[in-house]
Amino acid sequence: MGPDVNDSDEFVSEPIEPRPGRFDAAAMARGEPGLPADFTWRGRPYTVGRLLATWKTSGLDAGDLYLRRHWYRIQTTTGEQMVLYCERHPRNRGKPKARWWLYTIRR
Repeated sequence: MGPDVNDSDEFVSEPIEPRPGRFDAAAMARGEPGLPADFTWRGRPYTVGRLLATWKTSGLDAGDLYLRRHWYRIQTTTGEQMVLYCERHPRNRGKPKARWWLYTIRR
């Protein structure tokens, strides 16, 4: 997987709802997804306090290597550590906006 994902992380794998207009514009200028500054998960708002680590994963499709996900380990302003990821191509075509996911949480 990526840096510092371990047994104390609770597996979640649920979509989050980024707050519109609150993204990392510098990352977007580089052609990467802009990490949301604020998001909602299970009806509760969260704010990114610190970015702890980033990494990327790739996969093969018809023999070609493609970038699949951008990963982020963050710490919220309320102290939770979370691993978020952005899918380059949403897996559920019926919900194309579900690109951002909470992978794990460490409370």
